[in-house]
Amino acid sequence: MSEKPLSDAVRQGWSVVGYTVTDSGGETWKHNFLLSRQGQHKVLTIRKKMMGEGVVASEMEV
Repeated sequence: MSEKPLSDAVRQGWSVVGYTVTDSGGETWKHNFLLSRQGQHKVLTIRKKMMGEGVVASEMEV
């Protein structure tokens, strides 16, 4: 996945429907985006890498 997973999803036609942020303890924040496209929905979760530069992203179909 790229360094800009949300931008990539929007470029692919997904729309942001909702957003939340959670504190995963300490310094790590998880940004959760509810995305929608043609009746499909998925959650995109993004957080900074623990070590090094960049982000870690995961997707879950809902």
